[in-house]
Amino acid sequence: MRFRINLFGSFFTSLTLLATLIIFAILFVIIGNVVLHGHKIISWEFITQAPREGMTAGGIFPAIFGTVALVILMIIAVLPVGVMTAIYLHEYAKPESVLTRTIRFAVNNLAGVPSIVFGLFGLGFFIQFIGAGMDKFFGLEVIWGQPCLLWAALTLALLNLPVVVVAAEEALRAVPKETREASLALGATKWQTIRRIILPQALPGVLTGAILSISRGAGEVAPIMFTGAAYFLPYLPHKPTDQFMDLGYHVYVMATQSPDVEATKPILYGTVLVLLILTLLLNFIAIFIRSKVRRQMRQTI
Repeated sequence: MRFRINLFGSFFTSLTLLATLIIFAILFVIIGNVVLHGHKIISWEFITQAPREGMTAGGIFPAIFGTVALVILMIIAVLPVGVMTAIYLHEYAKPESVLTRTIRFAVNNLAGVPSIVFGLFGLGFFIQFIGAGMDKFFGLEVIWGQPCLLWAALTLALLNLPVVVVAAEEALRAVPKETREASLALGATKWQTIRRIILPQALPGVLTGAILSISRGAGEVAPIMFTGAAYFLPYLPHKPTDQFMDLGYHVYVMATQSPDVEATKPILYGTVLVLLILTLLLNFIAIFIRSKVRRQMRQTI
């Protein structure tokens, strides 16, 4: 009997290792192909100049700027809402109440909605309902009722909200119950305990959710196709109501709508490589901040 258990254990361990190797091999082939073809075009001019000649020459700086601005606005929008939702669910809400079940049902279903549906929702809700309503209410020309950086960031924030809520709630759950009880026993209120004791300890886990959001938000194309990304712009976005260029959308446009595929292929590879590097860089910055917070917490303890 023990021999059969060991045999099955060895079989499934080997199967898992094989699956891991296959995944690494596929990842290596994809990234290797991008680096092999993309590094040739990477230069200072490619990174700092705007596209020219129907995007068959020049650089991708407007797309880099737009992607960074989009991700920063998205994080600013999604982190407070996601963390406050997690605090309510974990610290205040009754587990079996109708409101708690409704919120958890909504969060779980948001995680399963296709990203293109978020794009259509952003078009209908943010642009045609809120934006057009604001223009009509203030008697303005069409300023808010059109695709722009703000609506695209809010749409991406909705897309990433389940990730932040789940990560923040797990981080709150990881704080020992005795810590809460000790704080309350010393006379602190519940909100003081959450703000000064629990949240600082949960901050690294919250930042993990932010890192996952950055990775997903920087590469998503479907939610911003209808809500703000532009095919080509000769200028950078100066305010939240401006449209913008995005690296992911730039890749999509050049791969599917280019009049000269062979001419744009090197730029396409270079843009994908820059997108990968930019995503890793944003993740590295978030990981650095998380490590710094953890180090400060250990020193405080």
